[in-house]
Amino acid sequence: MDKDGLFRVKFNACRTRSREGGKFAEAVRMLAVFDPTVAKSPEGLRAPSVEGGEGSSCLVSYFAESQAGAVVVSLGTGGAIGYSKQNQNPLLPRLFGVVDNVFCLFQGHIENITSLKQQYGLGKTANEVIIVIEAYKTLRDRGPFPASQVVRDIIGRFAFILYDSSSNSTFFAADADGGVPFFWGADPEGHLVLSDDADIVKKGCGKSFAPFPKGCFFTTSKGLQSFEHPLNELKVMPRVDSQGQVCSATYKVDDQAKKETGMPRVGSAANWSSHY
Repeated sequence: MDKDGLFRVKFNACRTRSREGGKFAEAVRMLAVFDPTVAKSPEGLRAPSVEGGEGSSCLVSYFAESQAGAVVVSLGTGGAIGYSKQNQNPLLPRLFGVVDNVFCLFQGHIENITSLKQQYGLGKTANEVIIVIEAYKTLRDRGPFPASQVVRDIIGRFAFILYDSSSNSTFFAADADGGVPFFWGADPEGHLVLSDDADIVKKGCGKSFAPFPKGCFFTTSKGLQSFEHPLNELKVMPRVDSQGQVCSATYKVDDQAKKETGMPRVGSAANWSSHY
């Protein structure tokens, strides 16, 4: 294992394949699995009556085995992140970075990258993943802006998954137009699974999967929120598939429900990551 905690994995376990497994093996380029103590799935994503999948325990192993050049990052009890740089879309590249125990996997392109570098005091060589990490750290360390504005300031096509090992906190988001394929689900044990490929999420979560909501972000402390309409609550929208079977819910901005906007007073030493 190198200094960033990265290791290349060649698993011998979980070699049993479902017949359809090979169909999505080459499509998966981004995968994350989080323990429910780190990222609790929102209401509606996993329902008792919804058919479960095979579970997430073998997904990371399968990803590492099936992807050429796959890299898997162990997050300890928090979960794992895996990615591959094979067959990248040059317009929507995948980037991975680690800074001060903050791990981030980013796919896409930021259009206003120059202005964000200036905003966060970054050098010319900083790329998209470094910008997201720095934006998160600024937010975490008593940044002056709410999380919704931090994400809204990112203009482009993107999806990112971030994990802060110092606080066991997650932060992930997708742009308002769904410019990058991004799916999530909850396995039978409540683990949250995220990927750019719907089929691998289905494999682990069964019917408990859905596209990640456009224009939304998720944090460990506050759950799922809209960065486009930060003052409004999200409402759960029941969903059925083409066979009429109940699936995970989707989420829509509730025009009638407003959030409470009061910010609690905290001491100077408080960690603001619990308030974004």
